[in-house]
Order: sequence, then C-alpha cells, then structure tokens
Amino acid sequence: MKLRLTDLAVRKLASPSRGQVTYWDEATPGFGVRCSSKSKSFVVMFGERRRLKTLGRYPSLSLSEARKEARRFLAQVFDGPIVADVPAVTFVAAKNEFLKDCSARNKPRTVADYTRLLNRHFNFRTDIQLLNRQQIMRVVSSLAGTPSEQAHAYVAVRTMMNWCVRHGYIDLSPVPTMSHRAASRNRILTKAELKAVYLRSKEYPYPFGPIVQLAILTGQRRGEIAAMRRCWIANEAVVFPEGFAKNGREHRVPLSLGALSVIGRLPDTGDLLFPARTDAEKPFNGWGKCKSRFDEPLEIEPYTLHDLRRTFSSNMAMQGVPIQVTEKILNHISGSVSGVAAVYNRYTYFDEMREALEGYDDFLAKLIED
Repeated sequence: MKLRLTDLAVRKLASPSRGQVTYWDEATPGFGVRCSSKSKSFVVMFGERRRLKTLGRYPSLSLSEARKEARRFLAQVFDGPIVADVPAVTFVAAKNEFLKDCSARNKPRTVADYTRLLNRHFNFRTDIQLLNRQQIMRVVSSLAGTPSEQAHAYVAVRTMMNWCVRHGYIDLSPVPTMSHRAASRNRILTKAELKAVYLRSKEYPYPFGPIVQLAILTGQRRGEIAAMRRCWIANEAVVFPEGFAKNGREHRVPLSLGALSVIGRLPDTGDLLFPARTDAEKPFNGWGKCKSRFDEPLEIEPYTLHDLRRTFSSNMAMQGVPIQVTEKILNHISGSVSGVAAVYNRYTYFDEMREALEGYDDFLAKLIED
C-alpha cells in the first residue's frame, strides 16, 4: 500500500491484529514503514530479490531520520544516488503558494487578512511535512489574551493547512477540527469616554478623524463609512447599494446636519470620500496604525471602532428611540421585525430614522458642553 508518509500519518497508522502490513512512501521509492501488532518499523527494499532491511523502530527513529538513512543506504548499495532527494517544501513556501492561490479566488480583504495573520503569527522554519499539531496549537494558545485575534488566526492557519492537503503537500492537516470562538463583545463607551473620543475625532486630521466622527454620528460600520461615495449621497441621505452592505440589501439612511457638516468639509478626492493613500480607486484601509496614533492621548480603556456602533445603539435606547427604528439605522435584518412580520412590514421608518439621528446630534452637542 502506498501513501505519502508524514509524522501524523505514521502516528495514525493502525496496527493489524495479526501479521504485518507495509506502507510504502510515495516520496522515496523503496522506503516504507512496516506495522505489526506490537510495533512500527522503518524498512527499505533493495536488490533484484526485493530484500528488506530494517532501519529502526518508530518513534525511537524519527521519520525524517529514517528517510535520510534509507536514501544513504540505497546510494551505497547501488554505488550512486539512484533515488533522487525530493525537495523539501518549507512552511514558508507552502504559505506563499497558498496566498498566491487565494489572491486569484478570494476577495482582497480576505487575502489581506490571511496574509497579515499568517505572517504575523506563524513563522515556522521547517518542512511542511514535519510540522505537528503541538507547534501550531502552541501559537494559537498564546493568543488567548486576544480572543478575536486568536479565532481569526486559527481559521487562517486551518484554512491554509486544509489547502495543503488538497494540493498534496501533506496527507492530513495537523490543525484540529475544534472551534475557537471569540466571546461576544459587549463594550459600550461611557459618556465620558464617548466625549473624549468625539472631541479627539473633531481635531484629528483627515481621513481618520472624519471617519471616526461619522462612525459616532451615524452608527454605520467602519468599512461602510470608509467606502462611501459621493454618488451615493443625495437629498440629505446616503444609499448604500444592494450587495455592498453586510446583509447584501440596499440600505438608505438619513444624514443628520452633523454628518452633512462633516462630509461638507472633506477635501475633493473624487467620488470616494476616503480613498486609500496608495490607490485612489480603493477605500481607506489603514486602520491599525491610524487608530493607535488616534488613541495615544486618550486615557480610556481599550475600545474598537465597532464599539462606537454598539454605543450608538445603546444611546438610542436610552433616548427612547423604538428598537425597530434603531435596527433600520443599523441595517439589521433580524430583531424586532422578523419572520412573517418582516415580509409584510415594508414601512421604511425613514422619517423616524431622521428624527432619531437629529436627536442624536443634540445628545452629542450637550455631551460636549457638559
């Protein structure tokens, strides 16, 4: 029986109840592992009579050492290296091939996330076949202090290793099929914290300052704000087109006087309100460095831009805004109006949304004055 021998594959080979079974390596002809009811031994076949030589028992003799020993022995027996060494595929090389394939099949954001996560956390300098579960999970476990980053890193490396299986680099993925789910975030900024962030956003330069202002004023997701276009804005409202927003539906939300004032002061950058620094056709994407600099003088607990959205929703409730109106502003599908009611309730709540957002302008104005 032939298979591509890896550490994980050898470890998982079942021992027969009686007799022996030999598994021959696809990478090194003549080399294999013989399994009996009591042990696993590496062997090499040679000569016209197909004689066998035992190299040593597993795990006392590792797979990599046994493979090298088999090649040395065959070279000596046949007075020359008749078995060519199979070039080792390093983890780095496999990672680069995976990312190259991803760039042809996935969205740029997905490719960027996989690239960041794999390059930042997984830097193994070894043959991809020698990488084991313990090494990978040691890295994943070290990220326990940042549950969200841990979950995303786990998904990235598991996706890569599954890709390696499909493309023949390894036989089995060493990444376990377990779930690393980050705990649901529940951070809501206090009034004092919100005031500090809002004041900071008003003084902070373009593009990050205005982006944070609009996040606070509108409750929209950071990616939606960064990708806003002037052609989407008309009649004091912005219409995110179908297929753009997270739920895939067209989303029409009023712009309060505060939001319109922020937009009106933006520089003329073409259709995109916040183009990327290196490509005017792509939206802003420098989140990490910009937010670090933005937060430097703020003496508040760590927060994310998405926490501003959650804070927006909480403050809407505090002001007595009906939940269905808040959900319309936030573009939530599920919630207070769902199921059969959602099918028949086509009311847009647009006037109510505008009233709520204007009220939020007043709330923020008073917050700054206090």
